[in-house]
Formats: sequence, structure tokens, C-alpha cells
Amino acid sequence: MNKADLIAKVAEDTGITKTEANAALDSFIEAVTKTLKGGGKVTLVGFGTFSVSKHKARNGRNPKTNEVIRIKAKKVARFKAGKELAARL
Repeated sequence: MNKADLIAKVAEDTGITKTEANAALDSFIEAVTKTLKGGGKVTLVGFGTFSVSKHKARNGRNPKTNEVIRIKAKKVARFKAGKELAARL
């Protein structure tokens, strides 16, 4: 399912237009992004939690040349499924 499919499904289920569903989805994505950028987390009870995880800098290896390369530290978005979602899968 891609974003367009999700928008169509939300619009169908809620009886709103696709434009309104798109605005709602964009608002949700923006809110989650701002919260994660600020170092917080978003918890949707029964669905799951969005959070930020930090990966330390480390050494890697170029498989083609076998040369050691330095991989920079970075932050990555993480999602952990809630109990209800995990049970439904």
C-alpha cells in the first residue's frame, strides 16, 4: 500500500474527500516528524510507538576494494508495534 492507496482507503472509510484525507495524513506525518526531530516520541496506544534511535559511528569495509571506511553516526526513525497490532499480525 502506498500513500495514494492509504488516502483513498481513509477517504472511503470516513466519508471525506480524498483532498481532506490527504491533508489529514500530511498533518499526521508533519506532527510525527516534528516530535521526532525534537527528541520526543509518539505513542498511539494499541498501534505502536515512533521514536528516534542513535547509531554510533563505526568502521565499515568497502566490499569491492576491501578498504576500511568510516561510517558516520546518525539518528534513525524507529517504530515498535503495540500489543494489539502485534496480536493482529
